[in-house]
Amino acid sequence: MKITVSHDIFRFAKVFTISRGSRSQAKVLSVKVERNGFTGRGECVPYARYNETLSSVEKDINSLPHDVDRAGLADLLPAGAARNAVDCALWDLEAKTAGKRVWQLAGLPEPKPEITAYTLSLDSPERMHTQALEHAFRPLLKIKLGTPDDMPRLEAVRAGAPKSDIIVDANEGWSPEVYADLAPHLISLGVKLVEQPLAAGQDDALLGMDRPVPVCADESCHDRVSLENLAGKYDVVNIKLDKTGGLTEALALRQKSLELGYDVMVGCMVGSSLAMAPATLIAQGAIITDLDGPLLLAEDRLNPLKFDEAGVHPPSKDLWG
Repeated sequence: MKITVSHDIFRFAKVFTISRGSRSQAKVLSVKVERNGFTGRGECVPYARYNETLSSVEKDINSLPHDVDRAGLADLLPAGAARNAVDCALWDLEAKTAGKRVWQLAGLPEPKPEITAYTLSLDSPERMHTQALEHAFRPLLKIKLGTPDDMPRLEAVRAGAPKSDIIVDANEGWSPEVYADLAPHLISLGVKLVEQPLAAGQDDALLGMDRPVPVCADESCHDRVSLENLAGKYDVVNIKLDKTGGLTEALALRQKSLELGYDVMVGCMVGSSLAMAPATLIAQGAIITDLDGPLLLAEDRLNPLKFDEAGVHPPSKDLWG
């Protein structure tokens, strides 16, 4: 089997800002695995928050033996971007070799469209109000926050999109005091969920704290091992393939999370349709789907995912799986 890694850049439609900074491009790594005339593909987004760079992830992928399979991959690479791209490429290869879809190989029901959140970039209240007006037709908006002065932003978005459901992502940007101050106001503003209000290493402060709306673990939850540290702090886990290390662990994490009584959200780093495609399988039945990466880009892969009023559709076999 041959493993090939390449760099791809996708321009954002607009500069995208979260509490950690701004970006105008999505820089991704694409992986191809070739065997017996078939080619499987995967994509990952190395993330500096997890000490990943394009070069470090590429090095990890290139370190793999050429006879690697999904069963042995978890022993060779930790959960993260490198393992994700390879794992998803191997699933794609298996599907093409077998002449079946990945959902059939995984014993899953045929996937259907899922309503996805659309993310509003962190900005001034006035500009976030303008963003909300532009996207008020969408049923679910995700707001990037994470500063001590977020209430005017939240109020501006609610005024601009009065009928949309709202979820809030603080990206670890709040202190316990800021979150405690904001929390009572979230219900009146129609917020359905709060992602990662506190830093992952400081989230013990959530123990015993009122959670008027469900709180979702993002940076605090990567794989099944992470679940040991979530009890009493979170109600929901955000499953992202770049955190779990691919579809294989994501499927296992979803099952274990549900068994433990957590609800499931499915999210993404900002990448192309190829990165979102495997996650559409995890999103089936999730309480929140947040796979809007391609909607934030000015360009995408060939045979991209379809987005319409029904939500994000599963991939065609020409894209993945």
